[in-house]
Amino acid sequence: MRGRNRVTKTFVVAVAAIIAAVGVGTPTLSATRDSVRLGMTLEPPVLDPTASPAAAIKEIVTNNLMEGLTRVSADGSVKPALAESWTVSEDGKTYTFKLRRGVKFHDGSPFSSADVVYSISRAMSPEGGNPGRNLYRAIDKVTAPAPDIAVFTLKNPFFTLPYVLALGDSSIVSEKTVPTNKTNPVGTGPFKFSRWVKGDRVELVKNQDFRDKDKIRLNRATFRFIPDPNAIVNALLAGDLDAFPLGVPTESVERFKKDKRFKVSVGMTEGETIVSINNGKKPFDDVRVRRALSHAVDRRAVIDGVMSGYGVPIGSHFSPLHPAYVDLTGLYPHDPAKAKTLLAEAGYPNGFALTLRLPPPQYARKGGEIIAQQLERVGIQAKLEPLEWAQWLDQVLSRKDYELTIISHVEALDYDRYGRENYYWNYANNKRIAELVVSADQAGSTAQRNAVLQDIQKQLALDAVNVFLFQLPKIGVWNANLVGLWENSPSPSNDLTDVHWTK
Repeated sequence: MRGRNRVTKTFVVAVAAIIAAVGVGTPTLSATRDSVRLGMTLEPPVLDPTASPAAAIKEIVTNNLMEGLTRVSADGSVKPALAESWTVSEDGKTYTFKLRRGVKFHDGSPFSSADVVYSISRAMSPEGGNPGRNLYRAIDKVTAPAPDIAVFTLKNPFFTLPYVLALGDSSIVSEKTVPTNKTNPVGTGPFKFSRWVKGDRVELVKNQDFRDKDKIRLNRATFRFIPDPNAIVNALLAGDLDAFPLGVPTESVERFKKDKRFKVSVGMTEGETIVSINNGKKPFDDVRVRRALSHAVDRRAVIDGVMSGYGVPIGSHFSPLHPAYVDLTGLYPHDPAKAKTLLAEAGYPNGFALTLRLPPPQYARKGGEIIAQQLERVGIQAKLEPLEWAQWLDQVLSRKDYELTIISHVEALDYDRYGRENYYWNYANNKRIAELVVSADQAGSTAQRNAVLQDIQKQLALDAVNVFLFQLPKIGVWNANLVGLWENSPSPSNDLTDVHWTK
């Protein structure tokens, strides 16, 4: 398989797959060697990762503007950030974090353990509005016995806590800047927010008060938003961008590989790409209909047609590189006849009509066209409705006003979303998954935990909650003289900490 054979790296934190990038040409070099211009497909709706689930926010903010107690590094391992170290009690229920001294927020106010208590307590609270609130399900309380000590007391052992605290959802913020962080984010990171030109770009400048400022070699960074595939290619070819780390059209990869002025990096993301189904709407509340959709869709044809062969098929919501992964792709082989039989059994011998709402990424827009053709062969007429990113977040994710959509969920180990009561899938069996999630959290050994994770995968596949397509790959294209960008994406972030020019 084309995509799978190209992947050579793995992560401590589960990661998977391969993506695509493009082009040829004679790129002009950046005007100065202390700045970088990066392209992104999607513009974030806000710039506060604790206020919205959009990965585009974290791609700009996490590790650059805002930090957590820990951070995910390029190889997927969890390293110190605002916490310089931590210890775990023998029973696994108390984590004590030793915080860095002398750290300041971008507005000059000092950072202390009180900010940790505020930030995580806010993240845990239903009133806090944090989209990742379920991530903190094992935390009982957070206390600050000293300005440089934060103690997390857990309800049960939760060995992924250091990883959770590295995510953008866990960014440490100052209480006084929270009201304005959506448009003027203030953190403790190596870069400060400069300005946001809506519809075009976000600009950052180096934080001269950063604790390790001498290690940061960039003085400026610009993130430009270019959703159109052709415009992405043209911007790279014209030298208007120095890099497009994720989302460049896959059909252009070979062109870039032939030009030594570009670096092409084929790597992995944590993105499970799926056809999301609104299980709460008829006829999708019938498992036979959902299973029919899974049989109607040909994963390999989607991967070949949308990703130029880059991508690993999945049969449940789980990374193929995690040791607990179970290959369930054989549960629903492409079988139009079986799909028609299931539809007839469910009372739809002649099929039905539906709306497939598509966000901007190419895997969704182009994938929607291919999947609509496949559904038509079993009698299902799919009307394609393209949405802008802000529309998708509001209409689909927030208001659950949809039937089918295509999206990639890019956080690692995010199977817990299926246990949430009010998530946009409207999954009726969520309580069973919630119980299994707790069992996984409380497992006494890695083997026991992996066994529960396998049960979760099997339950999601049997219930055909969604049509599981492929693990989203990461193909980055950038100027060959630019180094330090992540070649894999163990967590959403265009981390600029180590980025610099060699010439």
